[in-house]
Amino acid sequence: MTDTPLTDGGAVFPTDWLGTWSWQGQTISYVSHTPAAPEAEGGGALPVLLIHGFGACKEHWRHNLPALAGRRPVYAIDLVGFGASSKPPSRLEDEPVDGLALRYGIDLWADQVAAFVREVIGTPVQLVGNSIGGVVALAAAARLGDDGRQVILIDCAQRSLDDRRLSEQPPLRRIGRPLLKRLVRQRWLTGRLFRWVANPGVIRRVLGAAYPSGGGIDDQLVQLLLTPARSPGADESFRGFINLFRDRLAPDLLAELPGPVRLLWGEADPWEPVAEARRWAGAFAAVSDLRILSGLGHCPHDEDPSRVNPVLEEWLALGDQP
Repeated sequence: MTDTPLTDGGAVFPTDWLGTWSWQGQTISYVSHTPAAPEAEGGGALPVLLIHGFGACKEHWRHNLPALAGRRPVYAIDLVGFGASSKPPSRLEDEPVDGLALRYGIDLWADQVAAFVREVIGTPVQLVGNSIGGVVALAAAARLGDDGRQVILIDCAQRSLDDRRLSEQPPLRRIGRPLLKRLVRQRWLTGRLFRWVANPGVIRRVLGAAYPSGGGIDDQLVQLLLTPARSPGADESFRGFINLFRDRLAPDLLAELPGPVRLLWGEADPWEPVAEARRWAGAFAAVSDLRILSGLGHCPHDEDPSRVNPVLEEWLALGDQP
């Protein structure tokens, strides 16, 4: 496994920030930086762990990790199946256990994150997750208990295709759900679909929707998404993920957590409507704040870090308080 390169052959993060960790027989890639002591201001601040979304990697926090690391230890992790972490075969719910394949899903990644906090970070932590990484952060916080001091969700995945939300889908989609389920189990189909997605032109078109302001879309971003997608086994986590028709939903987790949970949302997110974020803010006691960023989309932390990093610093400082 190699860490995602820049287009000029360098690395997104300094080499001495990179690390690996062995978990359940898998090699997990992560990046971390701790401010120098005692010169660093805020040396007693809690560490923060940044959790990427589907199809992304730790390098997606390229503009956030260095900015936040001036005051506190900051970590970003590649979930198993993504980035430079191991990419074992997928095992769907009713497929036999073979000792090599993994059942990709929120619980697997939450177990990974909770174990990383305990074994590598070793202290209470604050969690920040984007997209599906937000659901993972919520599930990991439930596992960590008092060691998960705060969760910050950036355009958290709402998982509208989950079976429990099927009634919200148009009639034709409801009727076609059984056929869709049969098709996406087939590796010949998911492999072809993944190969179509994993090319620069398609990635740029997807980014054009996800980053409506156009900010942040550059060759480096395309490369950091493309490189791990072209590594062996990358299509397996894709197969596992698109077969998650019944998995964790953020509202269920929000109902169980004591908080605090804070929501940061791009108002122009094309996939995760801000109206649902507003509903969460009003419905769940765990949610203590909602900040909406006009003109930004699904990944505001990368689209316009100059607007996002100050909010993260403000909220993380609040999470430091006992």
